Amino acid sequence: MPFADRSEAGRRLAEALNRFRGKDVVVLALPRGGVPVAAEVAAYLKAPLDLLLVRKIGVPTQPELAMGAVIDGDDPVIVRNDNVIRLAWVSAAEFDKSCQRELAEIERRRRLYVGDRHLVDLEGRIAIIVDDGIATGATVRAAIRGLRRRKPGSIVLAVPVAPPDTIEALRKEADDVICLEEPEFFQAIGLYYRDFRQLRDQDVIALLDSARSPVIAETPSAGKEP
Repeated sequence: MPFADRSEAGRRLAEALNRFRGKDVVVLALPRGGVPVAAEVAAYLKAPLDLLLVRKIGVPTQPELAMGAVIDGDDPVIVRNDNVIRLAWVSAAEFDKSCQRELAEIERRRRLYVGDRHLVDLEGRIAIIVDDGIATGATVRAAIRGLRRRKPGSIVLAVPVAPPDTIEALRKEADDVICLEEPEFFQAIGLYYRDFRQLRDQDVIALLDSARSPVIAETPSAGKEP
């Protein structure tokens, strides 16, 4: 069943997370697309809405195809899709160049979205990672592995749609995985939304400003967010 838009997907996802209401939860959105989904989840759970700034590393000739992902920090967490790298004939130098470009974009977004907001302490708390969908899973794997260093009590991955094989693989990474739709013949995430318009930086900022006391989740490194 397609979702009307990201907000409607977020409301449906929130209901599936009902058991977390009243618990010590932090909702972590992957911007940009995950923010409107996560905003609905955070409002329903009455939990703070924060960000995880993680970026897909796309194949140079096919940017939408993930050959890896990176989450920022003094020691960035990098996840590689070795099969994609090999099949696309991407050299180590090309991968590193693409990785550095995404780290620069993470830094730009950090300054724009976060500014001087205080960092949130995730130790011992339930961290719920939310995105608008998952394809290869590289971005989410980077987010989960980076988040582990923050020592949350548990990590829950919650998304509206993803392919079954990706969800199965991610169950080995997260403590709990919730996915509303797992189409057997998965295609692009946007095909499962009637309205999948691209979000602007201003949209993300407005959603964060409307949330109660929005702050960003720090990466595993001291003094620098993802």
